[in-house]
Amino acid sequence: MHGCFHDNIAAVKAGINANRVQESTQPWDVVVVDAGNAAFCAALDIGAAPVGNWSGCHAVAWERNAPEFGDLAVGDQFQKHSYPWGIYINAEGRRFLDEGADFRNYTYAKYGRVILAQSGQFAWQVFDAKVKAQLRDEYRIKQVTRVVANSLEELVGKLEDVDATQALREIETYNRAVRADIAFDPNVKDGRCTEGLAVPKSNWANTLDTPPFEAYAVTCGITFTFGGLRINTDAQVISADGEPIPGLYAAGELVGGIFYFNYPGGTGLTNGSVFGRIAGANAARRAA
Repeated sequence: MHGCFHDNIAAVKAGINANRVQESTQPWDVVVVDAGNAAFCAALDIGAAPVGNWSGCHAVAWERNAPEFGDLAVGDQFQKHSYPWGIYINAEGRRFLDEGADFRNYTYAKYGRVILAQSGQFAWQVFDAKVKAQLRDEYRIKQVTRVVANSLEELVGKLEDVDATQALREIETYNRAVRADIAFDPNVKDGRCTEGLAVPKSNWANTLDTPPFEAYAVTCGITFTFGGLRINTDAQVISADGEPIPGLYAAGELVGGIFYFNYPGGTGLTNGSVFGRIAGANAARRAA
């Protein structure tokens, strides 16, 4: 559902607003944007009140060389969400987050901003052959920045814009830290972790030791901001004066104040379904 309407209408759209986003301390102006802000801006123009976590957004690992505003033919396949089965390496050749902190659904929408904070606003996801079957379909599209190698030494030499010497050292240190005595189970938080690392991996820690090795370059991609329009329980858009704007309703990612700092996967669909039904019913009732 996408669109913005006035006079007995429901507005349902992603809440991207570049000016708002750029007020935060993160360099959001350099990220790839996967949505638009026309509906939000149109609502503000008629006096709607903004609300929510403006320094936060649905920010994910996204193909490093994707078009600036995405590609409708590819859709969300630019995302790269299989990182729990491998490791991240930044430009300095170091890991910088816990890839196994939780299931993907609870970390993917906040890790994009962590990638954005790295030098060059990019990172590489590194995997070995043991987990290749676990990689999601988005890793098999043609529009990927991918390198393959038969040794770790060869692999790090192919990681563009990365300190190869430090990257090899980091991977070897990581491999030694893996608790190989704990069984790997991708279906549960298996507790297969690392020990003694400054940046731990809490689950699904597999050694990178089985060629061919693969790495995928990613940056940060924004889908929607956590800030948006203020609504009431009838899905009516609230004005800056605190009163409902007659005939204007909102639902979905256009609405602010629902998510703060993180986003559990799929909850935007629930949000849109619940408030979309309320907004549609109220708009239809008003028009009758």
